[in-house]
Amino acid sequence: MKANETRMEDFLSSNRTQFVIPVYQRNYDWNNAQCKRLLEDILEAGSNENQVSHFIGSIVFVHDDTYTTARVRELIIIDGQQRLTSITLIYMAIYWLAKKSNNESLASEILETYLINKFAAEEERLKLRPTENNDKALKYLLRNDAHEEFPDYSKLIVNFDYFEGKILEENYRTVLRGLSKLMFVEISLDRQNDNPQRIFESLNSTGLDLSQADLIRNYILMGLNRTDQNRVYKEYWEIIEQLAKDESSNESKVSDFIRDFLTFINRRIPNKGNVYDEYKEKYPITTVEELERNLSSVKGLAKYYHKLINPQNERDGEIRLHLEYITRLEINVAYPFLMKVYEDYDNGVIDKITFIDILNLIQSFTWRRFIAGLPTSALNKIFMTLYDKIDKADYLYSVQKELILRTGSARFPKNGEVTDALRVKDVYNIKSKNRIYLLERLENFKNTERVIVEGNEDITIEHIFPQNPDNKWKTELSNEEYTFMRDTYLNSIGNLTLSGNNGKLGNKSFSEKRDMENAGYKDSRLWLNKYLASLDCWNKAAIEKRFDLIAERFLKIWAYPNINIETNSDNEEINIIEAGNPTGKRVEYMVFCGEKIEKIWMVEYYVEIFKRLFELQPRKFFTTDLGNRIGLSKLGEESALRRAVPVNDTYFVEAPYLTKDLFNRIKYALTIFELEDELMVKYAQQSGEESMN
Repeated sequence: MKANETRMEDFLSSNRTQFVIPVYQRNYDWNNAQCKRLLEDILEAGSNENQVSHFIGSIVFVHDDTYTTARVRELIIIDGQQRLTSITLIYMAIYWLAKKSNNESLASEILETYLINKFAAEEERLKLRPTENNDKALKYLLRNDAHEEFPDYSKLIVNFDYFEGKILEENYRTVLRGLSKLMFVEISLDRQNDNPQRIFESLNSTGLDLSQADLIRNYILMGLNRTDQNRVYKEYWEIIEQLAKDESSNESKVSDFIRDFLTFINRRIPNKGNVYDEYKEKYPITTVEELERNLSSVKGLAKYYHKLINPQNERDGEIRLHLEYITRLEINVAYPFLMKVYEDYDNGVIDKITFIDILNLIQSFTWRRFIAGLPTSALNKIFMTLYDKIDKADYLYSVQKELILRTGSARFPKNGEVTDALRVKDVYNIKSKNRIYLLERLENFKNTERVIVEGNEDITIEHIFPQNPDNKWKTELSNEEYTFMRDTYLNSIGNLTLSGNNGKLGNKSFSEKRDMENAGYKDSRLWLNKYLASLDCWNKAAIEKRFDLIAERFLKIWAYPNINIETNSDNEEINIIEAGNPTGKRVEYMVFCGEKIEKIWMVEYYVEIFKRLFELQPRKFFTTDLGNRIGLSKLGEESALRRAVPVNDTYFVEAPYLTKDLFNRIKYALTIFELEDELMVKYAQQSGEESMN
């Protein structure tokens, strides 16, 4: 590696040199603010006669003594392309200003010194050679043909327009003086003696703003020769980038996709900041052939990920509708599972009806959990391994069975639990798209003509008993009912409806809302207003009756699987939260975080679980009340405990004598660690009572 302090104008004016941006580099993406800052720095340097230089960072390139047929030296830029490209655009703006001002001398100097290799072939003529689309944009800017319009969006053209609008006849000399003062550290790498990938990683660790996908792309492509590099990029990585893009926001989701892909492959969810490291560990690069095999499997799932994040591209209307629902609910955590199910549908392993049933099942499972207020953190582990549980011979049943068998915080809420929660849940102040999802699906159940609520400005959500009721409500309701409606049911589903006339109905009394001509509930064609049209008043009894009608419809839309599962409750693994009173039972074994533990006495299980929890995250014992609850004590202080047991060489905890107390302390610790679903208990079959201590 060689590092030198170099003037930017000297670097760009190098004779017979081309600065190549390889395909593994991220796209040129400087925004207006970054261009503005650069130009301001240049103008300030150009205006300050006492300022000799202005430092702008470093440019790192690989030079393999590679020359084109025209003897043009190629420098492969691995860091600094954003600055290098932006400065090239500034020179381009000055060039065209000189042309328009008929200053041919300056125009020729700028063109032949900083922009082109005058005598090189067409391919080597531009000194800066960006990736394909940017290369087309740069050549377009150099042609500057008023009759030609660039067909695509390009940051190069946007930023050139900015520089062209700011560099004028009165300030271009100041800009040129500022450019002449720009200094950077030129870092030249020799592939034979240096490791460009390792240096690139080091640059990233010191603050280079690169995504996990940028690092993976670099890792995959940097070590290949130019031919293989371009081919692998075109046939694999570019397609992955195109597929893993949210088309509505034009936002790259490659990092998220690779994370979901690795979650499925490894059955482990990578930290968002460790996706690159886990990809490297899973797919070390040996040969080009192996690299392509690995990328082929990644690309294979990318097309299903594409439709999960862009449902509008699914041709089948029924499937598209459910994908839109899943996208609206942001059930991203299910993507590792759904990508494979989508693939099975595409390959004919399951039919359309089964696929839609599974999309419905995932909505029912997650939406019921949301209504019941269960933690979303449990979903990661559920969907991470759910595909492994599928029986291809009985596809839907096997998925239903696996979800039904979940217990504790990972459970599938049954009808009673979910309706009790829904009755009083504030569904008005949840996320807008979730609120609309609930009402839209309730309204459209078995409707031949769908009512579109999402994005429809003509339909709004209305409180039947208003948020700010006028005085007529107080005369129509008793004080007790008025208070009950306001404090208990105001934002519940029983008191909400859809209306195309929300502004007209407002805070009026119920009878006025019901009877308003062409706007009231009596004239409404919506199912949600059908029951309201028949009522004389809106009170506690009416809202509870309406809730019962809505709940009946809710349980059909977000159904609990109607399947029979034969289980032997005396001979199965049970989540410890659901295991009940252990008194008089003997534990045959436990399974903690997937690992089987076999002991004789219950107190031994107690010690083993706390040892593992302490190894896992000791801070939890000190930053919560857990330490106090279990009598955590240092060596030498354990005599104060009734029955001290060691969790390591330094610390002891108190072990109660009663089995149920041992269980309760373990359960409490698991909730603190959010590991309630990670401890299963298998009771031994036994006759008579056996002591477990």
